[in-house]
Amino acid sequence: MTISLPRPLSSMPRASSARAAAEPQSLPVGSRFLLPILAFAGVFQAVLQTVMVPLLPSMPAFTGAGTTSVSWLITATLLVGAVVTPIFGRLADMYGKKRMLMAAFVIMTLGAVLCAVTSDIGLLIFARGLQGVGGAVIPIGISILRDELPPEKVHRAIAMMSSTLGIGTALGLPFAAAIAEYSHWHVLFWVIAAIGLAVTTAAALFIRESAVRSGGRFDGVGAVGLTAALVSLLVPITQGSSWGWSSPAVLGMFASSVFLFALWGYQQLRNRNPLIDLRVSARRSVLLPHGTALLVGFAFYGNALITTQLLQAPRSGAGYGLTILQAAVCQLPTSLSMIVFAQVGASVTARFGSKVTILAGAVCLVAGYSLHAVPGKELWLVITALGVAAIGTALVYSTLPMLIVRAAPATQMAAANGVNVLLRTMGTTMCSAVVASVLAAGVVGGTATSGSFSLAYGVCAVLAVLVFAVSLALPGHVRSQKNVMEPLVT
Repeated sequence: MTISLPRPLSSMPRASSARAAAEPQSLPVGSRFLLPILAFAGVFQAVLQTVMVPLLPSMPAFTGAGTTSVSWLITATLLVGAVVTPIFGRLADMYGKKRMLMAAFVIMTLGAVLCAVTSDIGLLIFARGLQGVGGAVIPIGISILRDELPPEKVHRAIAMMSSTLGIGTALGLPFAAAIAEYSHWHVLFWVIAAIGLAVTTAAALFIRESAVRSGGRFDGVGAVGLTAALVSLLVPITQGSSWGWSSPAVLGMFASSVFLFALWGYQQLRNRNPLIDLRVSARRSVLLPHGTALLVGFAFYGNALITTQLLQAPRSGAGYGLTILQAAVCQLPTSLSMIVFAQVGASVTARFGSKVTILAGAVCLVAGYSLHAVPGKELWLVITALGVAAIGTALVYSTLPMLIVRAAPATQMAAANGVNVLLRTMGTTMCSAVVASVLAAGVVGGTATSGSFSLAYGVCAVLAVLVFAVSLALPGHVRSQKNVMEPLVT
């Protein structure tokens, strides 16, 4: 008897490779849990990145450290996430997506355990850096979905996976606030560590390794160069408001980042196995989604960041005088909005195309921030503005990864999505710095004025307008669900 073996997936054309990997009869029984596990993992990593936000004002008292040192509990997570995401993406393409996903889960969980057992600021910063590795979860998860699911299910699954960033951010605030208010803050990280262990176990049991690999050698020099360039860029962005934007340290690091990025780009173009294929990234069908990710990352983060501070600001000023928990609960509708409208975005894209979905999302972002910018409005209008902006974010986030999936080679899928998530992270980091500077400049009597809040919202509205402008130049693509895996028309 002769047994005919199928061709390796990596040797097939991209569309047929995905279909062959996704035939229902070839999937193990556990694969029905693939999307739930990955979606929950995406929410988990977003929660992990967000939980420190409501705790930050109390951390000096908890740790005995100064305000500047405590701020690194967020900065370290952002920095490590920005650096690790494209590196883990490349390693996933080369050596196995499940392997790198499991590594990310283990490191994140270890970081949570360290936070649960110590109050030493140095160890806490190190632990929060470990948790930043979670930034690689979403791009690797998207790549696994693309490899493993039937073509007709890929778009909705990727839309859900991408929207988990916003869902987790919205859930992380009340989750952390509730535990911190009614229990010890260490309990929060024990709960997170337990969730991490559960996610790791489920992934080990029910996710199989993808057969799509790129091969080649890992570009260690490129990884070091990208790390140095990103650190030189993001550290002054996050610390500029405390160091002074015109200080020699900030200006020197910005200048260093320009030089290092130029040097790194030259090295990547000359490398046969680059960390990031800049020629692929320079294609219009990839470059425009990357630019949109940077802009919408900025616009999205302002919705939660500015509003959290506005809701907790005293009534004697511009705020509503809510507690941490009350302010967090007010943002729960954003979670529901993102869950629902991620799937709406997938349907709109299937019928009308990606450009229409992103344009609609940009319009919602502009509308939400325009409503946000109105001073002295009722609380229900604040919640409405939160929801409208969240809808816009869900529509854009549900579509961007699919543009990358169609435009990037199958063997570079995790790396390309890693760059997209990196740019989102850079957008949120820039938003944090800009908002802090705008609100600090408008402080009168110890609290920010309504004018400074309106200005901060206005900056985000401008970024949303830029999202709209950039999306006008996005390429078209085949819209039918049947051809959902077909490439973009460039």
